[in-house]
Amino acid sequence: MGKIEVICGPMFSGKTEELMRRLNRAKIAKHKFQLFKPTKDNRYSETDVVTHVGDKMKCTPVIYCRDILELVEEDTKIIAIDEAQFFSLQLKNTVQMLVSSGKRVILAGLDMDSESHPFGPMGDVMAMAEKVTKLTAVCEVCGTDATHTLRVSDTPGQVLVGEHDHYKATCRTHWLEKTEHYSKREAS
Repeated sequence: MGKIEVICGPMFSGKTEELMRRLNRAKIAKHKFQLFKPTKDNRYSETDVVTHVGDKMKCTPVIYCRDILELVEEDTKIIAIDEAQFFSLQLKNTVQMLVSSGKRVILAGLDMDSESHPFGPMGDVMAMAEKVTKLTAVCEVCGTDATHTLRVSDTPGQVLVGEHDHYKATCRTHWLEKTEHYSKREAS
């Protein structure tokens, strides 16, 4: 039987860096892996997973999470999925099928959206996981641990692929303070 590992946290917390670290260890151990990401994450590259500091690793972009099942090679031991929050709730079924076939599945993604709600399928896969690693960023207001992603642009909708142009990492206190500030600004 396989297992599920989830790497989560706010924007700028190093989730993709941690995912790549685990895959580099797998490479040293000579464990074959395949890396996937949703096609909607095209911030830095169409065909690479790229960290905010520019490290990159080749991947296979997919539109639907179920596409991963068709692309997994039999001798692959580890399936890695970056930006997992962008997939549908069907991701839990895809992950369950991979694990049932003996694969180690590592997912990285935002656990909460900028409204502090569970983001897409992340709550489900976290509940199913044998191991959850929750990372923190640095609060861009006070410098303490940041656990929240604050949207600073006015673009509506839950999914907005972006960087510092749209988001900041904040602690809970400053997320609440800034969220209230932006809500008051929109009301006026």
